[in-house]
Amino acid sequence: MIPGELILGDSEIEINPNRETRELWVTNTGDRPIQVGSHYHFADVNPALELDRQAAQGFRLDIPAGTAARFEPGDARSVRLVALAGTRGAQR
Repeated sequence: MIPGELILGDSEIEINPNRETRELWVTNTGDRPIQVGSHYHFADVNPALELDRQAAQGFRLDIPAGTAARFEPGDARSVRLVALAGTRGAQR
């Protein structure tokens, strides 16, 4: 074994198994790109992102940890969200 070497199994890795998911339509109405990190509470994203914030309450992006989604000005697309773990609460 080499220090720092990763030895992976043969099976696929499933992200966020058995968590509630939902899809929301998001539009960047601003004039600048907006990035949202993988663990950011999606209901609290930049106000220039137009979306159903009530439906996003208690959810985050369903993307690998440490990554982010970028929304260019005028972008409109569907995103998949996954329920936050634990009590699903987010402090403001």
